[in-house]
Amino acid sequence: MKLLIYAGSEYLTGDDIALALVDYSQALASVGTAESVEIPIREKDGSAGSAVFLVGPSSQIVAKSTHEDGQDELVDDVVVERLRARMRRLRPQPADPGRMIDWDMDAL
Repeated sequence: MKLLIYAGSEYLTGDDIALALVDYSQALASVGTAESVEIPIREKDGSAGSAVFLVGPSSQIVAKSTHEDGQDELVDDVVVERLRARMRRLRPQPADPGRMIDWDMDAL
């Protein structure tokens, strides 16, 4: 589990979720934009919840490893994949230099 420290508050979430959020924040910063992102969190009473983070160029997020007794790792593969897909759209992979690419900006 990771403890996200953001805007003076702490949020408990899964390792993959936290790292995807931090990576996406970095990707947004690299293109000079920001976005609101909702991720699942574990509430203090152990129940599931969610939090919305504004991430981008001025985001200051710390993801700290933590061990919460009796807490199962929070996993949400859909959220992680959604964040990774958004990152890929921000950072298209280099094309084969011998091939022309027709970028469809409306698809992004």
